[in-house]
Amino acid sequence: MVEPTYLHNQRAWDERAKGRKRHTKTVEPEHLKDSLPILDPEGWLGGNVRGQRALCLASGGGLQGPMFAAAGAETVVVDLSSEMLALDKKVAARHALSLETRQLSMDDLSALPAAFFDIVLQPVSTCYVPDVRRVFAEVARVARPGAVYISQHKQPANLQGDMLPTGEGYLVRERYFRSGPLPPLDMDAMHREADAVEYLHRWEDILGGLCRAGFTIEDAVEPRQHDLVAERGTFQHRCCYLPPYIKLKARRREETRTSSRLIVPA
Repeated sequence: MVEPTYLHNQRAWDERAKGRKRHTKTVEPEHLKDSLPILDPEGWLGGNVRGQRALCLASGGGLQGPMFAAAGAETVVVDLSSEMLALDKKVAARHALSLETRQLSMDDLSALPAAFFDIVLQPVSTCYVPDVRRVFAEVARVARPGAVYISQHKQPANLQGDMLPTGEGYLVRERYFRSGPLPPLDMDAMHREADAVEYLHRWEDILGGLCRAGFTIEDAVEPRQHDLVAERGTFQHRCCYLPPYIKLKARRREETRTSSRLIVPA
């Protein structure tokens, strides 16, 4: 019997948190003193989140959640991994910060109230669910009209290319039009986590999916990870050729036109 993706990834991130692997480093204490510019270098949140309701989605690990709480937001951290959420609780207790943690999957937020959050922040994580449209539909339900949704995603090309270059560069191995999870890696890599199940999402599902779920995309940036003089085969060298991530600012529309394409089967 095939193990459900969410159970596999839950266990994988529990183990990553216990082993303090990459993406499980908690916030530095000095970053809590003026956390908003670090959280929002683009200025998309208007320079002040005090009193606003913030959802840190698939964001356990003691990083974004504590920084939002330190900036004065009423913060809820949602993650599939109890061990990642334990890091948030530990940081909050250490620095006397008020935040709530909920162990939920990003594609099922039915335990959260509708039209509640002013801000939803989601770091790179949609690659761990088979259908990103379900995530957007859930976020649309819990976000109030006018809420800002900031999300980061692995670009499709990032997941199509080889981890290491050949004599001809980084070859594209994976189909763009595909179904099912990506083949597992033999070793951990900067662009993927070998112990997790990951999926490639096409642009029509990322960009179009956001719009069809009831959001308007207001801005987009590509976080700079490349280094033109990096050693061949390093992550920074790979990023010169294969864009790793995209960061999107979207806003929940006041009214959503119902479309048959919005309906996502259970």
